[in-house]
Amino acid sequence: MKLEQARMSLLQKARARPDQVRRVLDTARTLGWKSAYEKVKNRLESPTPLGYSAAGIVEAVDPLNRRFRVGDRVACGGAECAFHAEYISVPDLLASPIPEGVEDWQAAYTTLAAISMQGVRQTDSKIGDRVLVIGQGLVGLLVTRLLQLSGVRVLASDYDNDRLRIAETMGAERVVNPGVNSITDCVSEWTSGEGVDAVVICASGKGKGIADTAIESVRERGLLVIVGNHDAELSWKTAYMKDIQVRYSKSYGPGRYDPSYEWGGIDYPIGHVKWTENRNFEACLQLMKAGQLDLTALTTRRASFDTILQVYEELVQPGNTDVGVVLEYGSSVPDLVGEGRQIGGPLEKLPAITLNEVDRVHVLGAGNFARTMLLPHLKGPLRFGTVVNGTGLSANHVRDKFGFETAGTDPGVVFGDNRAAVVIATRHHLHAPFVLLGLKSDQHVFVEKPLCLDRDELEQIDVAMTNSRGSVMVGFNRRFAPATVEAKKLLSLQAGPKSITYHVFAGELSKEHWYANIDESGGRILGEACHFFDFFTYMIGSRLMTISALPIGNGNGTDCLCAQVGFADGSTAQLLYTASGDHAFPKETWRVFCGNSVVECDNFQKLTIYHRRKKQEHSFSSKGHAEEMRAWREFLIGKVEHPLPYSESRRSMLLTFAALRAVRENRTIGLDLL
Repeated sequence: MKLEQARMSLLQKARARPDQVRRVLDTARTLGWKSAYEKVKNRLESPTPLGYSAAGIVEAVDPLNRRFRVGDRVACGGAECAFHAEYISVPDLLASPIPEGVEDWQAAYTTLAAISMQGVRQTDSKIGDRVLVIGQGLVGLLVTRLLQLSGVRVLASDYDNDRLRIAETMGAERVVNPGVNSITDCVSEWTSGEGVDAVVICASGKGKGIADTAIESVRERGLLVIVGNHDAELSWKTAYMKDIQVRYSKSYGPGRYDPSYEWGGIDYPIGHVKWTENRNFEACLQLMKAGQLDLTALTTRRASFDTILQVYEELVQPGNTDVGVVLEYGSSVPDLVGEGRQIGGPLEKLPAITLNEVDRVHVLGAGNFARTMLLPHLKGPLRFGTVVNGTGLSANHVRDKFGFETAGTDPGVVFGDNRAAVVIATRHHLHAPFVLLGLKSDQHVFVEKPLCLDRDELEQIDVAMTNSRGSVMVGFNRRFAPATVEAKKLLSLQAGPKSITYHVFAGELSKEHWYANIDESGGRILGEACHFFDFFTYMIGSRLMTISALPIGNGNGTDCLCAQVGFADGSTAQLLYTASGDHAFPKETWRVFCGNSVVECDNFQKLTIYHRRKKQEHSFSSKGHAEEMRAWREFLIGKVEHPLPYSESRRSMLLTFAALRAVRENRTIGLDLL
């Protein structure tokens, strides 16, 4: 599937993923077509690691982990970590010990078997039930076997006769090739016209054909279970008249896609959730140990990792008969363990640097945002040194694309280099720890907003700043936007207080988005609305006095709020940050009322100035990312003063913290000491 998607044209990809096309259109409305094009281009250029079901030997264990020891054999899962690679790093609950008697090549099937097992559990099948399994690929064959082990009678369907023969080996009582015989006729004959108790769809694709066959084959009040990537279109009348239930089987089981379970290591109590994804792993491994889940018949090849390119080429060739291909790694793999440096370990104090000695930039975190909004604008007199990313594949891609000297996955290597500045574009909870390491090494640091997640981290940075020859610049790009600069020129000539209203339609946040993990992001207000509080302090320029804020809806104010800020010169600023709205409306709109002038802006693209009964319109294409990176680059080579002093970034962060506090305490917070 991955290879077929990668070989699609842009138009074919657009047809296959209309939801992504809508996102591109929304991005174009917010950032302009040029930026949207660059984001799409960077996304499509980025390589995707393959693999999500693996087995191997533990080489290193986190000191806090108690489940595993070095030398243990483990089965691993996860499309985010269990890649085809010599070394992988996986979280606790995406790994399970391999019992004695189970070979590594068998254990490599564990994740795939768990997907199949979860599909079987969704059927609620009992001994003697009859189930139709449509599609006898790798997952379908495993479903067939696991149903048979549960005492269920199975009718297996596929267009490939070779796979049907394997299905019989895996325990299917009957098989049918729909290219030769009708599935529904076979079901009718097999069940004496009653219909099967459940149908499991293990075929990819979309449309009504397979779903109609499934509905026609199932008995009244039966079950339709969809496993994997099948976009079913149900015929309402037949499904309604049979009163069937439709269930989607979610990957390996409960816990999948829950960051607190998979990455936070917080297991579900067995009394509430019996079969989590990890417990499904263990159950599959025990069936392998008992010899009940025999994988020999569906393993058509065991190939060396060195031949992986050839294997994948053959998989997409017409007539290929492979079902299960196990990739095996040789003993000649170089020992890489122990070469990386520990984050937060002691750093050698190097001589202090001066600006004209900075000749390169290291980058921590090079996701799509950094590749689109930051790195293209740093090119120039400073060369790119080391890029560090979550996986070696992505790091190497960024190295080749932007011309970095080296690439890796160990953040520790970028610190202690007294001739390099550092860009930090990781997830938010890592910002402060990396800033502290950079300052300790007397390095100049650019860190994407937010600077930190709480007052304690900010105080640590305060102390580090007083003891460092380095500097910190926070990615508050909106103050650098051409529309902001133009508006600031006019407002600086106006006497009297100013009033700003800033409306942000942020859109609904997916539960799967990492911003939804408060421990990593700090929440949307801290992670994004800090931009707008910084905009207020920059545009008004007066001493802060008060802030009041209310949550929107039933939230706690970490995601959506309405806030009002008061300044010493009588100016006020109101922020409405909400997820409610329509994507046809601009994401960000703001207005400033001052003296005899009004300034209005949409998405930093259209600026309208009303002054002396005249209306002027200006068009721009940047939200300030390019300008802020160029300004920081000019600072690094000694041409200009620091473009965003730490004291101003600090004040904006304190204002953001105060907004969250105002929501929690339901009162106005005094800010005159900021």
